[in-house]
Amino acid sequence: MKRKPFAAAALWVLLTAVLSGCLYPDDYTPGAGASAHEAVLLVQDAVDRYYKQTGLLPIENADDKTPLYEKFKIDFGKLKRTHFLTNVPTLAFENGGTYIFLIIDEETKPTVKLMDLAAYQQVGEVQRKVDDYVDSHGGLPSGPEMYPGMWAIDFGKLGASDPGIRSMFSQQTLPLMVDSRGRVYLDYGADLHTALQKAANPPKAGDDLRRLLVDQSYFVPVKSPVYRLAGGEPQAVPDASP
Repeated sequence: MKRKPFAAAALWVLLTAVLSGCLYPDDYTPGAGASAHEAVLLVQDAVDRYYKQTGLLPIENADDKTPLYEKFKIDFGKLKRTHFLTNVPTLAFENGGTYIFLIIDEETKPTVKLMDLAAYQQVGEVQRKVDDYVDSHGGLPSGPEMYPGMWAIDFGKLGASDPGIRSMFSQQTLPLMVDSRGRVYLDYGADLHTALQKAANPPKAGDDLRRLLVDQSYFVPVKSPVYRLAGGEPQAVPDASP
């Protein structure tokens, strides 16, 4: 039995209201306009139907070393071949866009989110410069310590300028930092401070605070360390894994 146009429209409005209820207001999430909102809704619907019919998720393979918020990329080829999706959204990298569509909470409630590809690539370029510096100088191009075991990057030592990467959550420039093993991260401390003020329920001790950004927006915090509360403020935690 075909769904009546009115019923379909009502369902769409309901989905929109449910998803938009957990997002930052428009003035806090620049770039999360109608196109991003509609694209996420469209892909979420396709993923839900694919999962319901197949019992599987349309994702690319990822190993255990892949960072949490870069891990389960949506395989649009699977959605198109099985006719759950007619066209890849123009925002998607696969269609010339600047976002990677991901699935988080894959084992509990698979949810579609966006990863800023431009920020990912810019951090990758800084990482290559840091790697070259470490190989040449035997030390880190580090500036002041920002968190225990995390330092600001001294771009003067690299002979480069700060790329000025913008946050998808606030449009503020994100500081870049490096850990003791030379791994480069973006610092979302200021965004998390704002997210903590907006949180309906305060996080528990030991919680990864990045989840606040994920729950309150369309986006994931790309190239981010884990953050936990320390003295009531977000504090980056160096990655102890190899």
